[in-house]
Amino acid sequence: MKGIGLTGLAAVLGGSSGGAVAAQSDGAGGGHGPLRNSRFLVEIDGVVTAGFNRVELPEAVIPEVQYREGNDASSARKLTAGGNNEFGSLLLEKGVDDSLELYEWFKQAQQGKMEEARRAMAVVLLDQRANHRARWEFESAWPARYDAPDLDAQSHEVAVEKFEILHEGMDRVS
Repeated sequence: MKGIGLTGLAAVLGGSSGGAVAAQSDGAGGGHGPLRNSRFLVEIDGVVTAGFNRVELPEAVIPEVQYREGNDASSARKLTAGGNNEFGSLLLEKGVDDSLELYEWFKQAQQGKMEEARRAMAVVLLDQRANHRARWEFESAWPARYDAPDLDAQSHEVAVEKFEILHEGMDRVS
């Protein structure tokens, strides 16, 4: 990863318990029925990055352009604004640990070092046997927002930090 060596990285199979998941309907992870959303991993510059307990994949939208000629019926035609697609943000949540790599990545973008900050990213959905089953790839991704955890001495919950990732394109490749 351009200047940030993510040490001790392991594939995270979603969830804070290391990926315990209910069995899929086919029992073999062979592809019958929909996949569960609790086993996934995140790659940044091709390196599997550990610790995410939640990922919100963005929405992709093809904007519409309404067009009506003077002699058309009372409703407008809907056309696409071809090539002007819109993509939402990728949201990542992870439990706070002693690693600063993701925050350092955020600081690169915050300091305007965008050449170093832009990265290729992917989110991979796994079946119960940890086989890669669905993959979303993101172009030129960088962290645009960091949300530090809320702390509460009365609580026993895990401290969670959140990152909003902007990007310049999303593609589901498998």
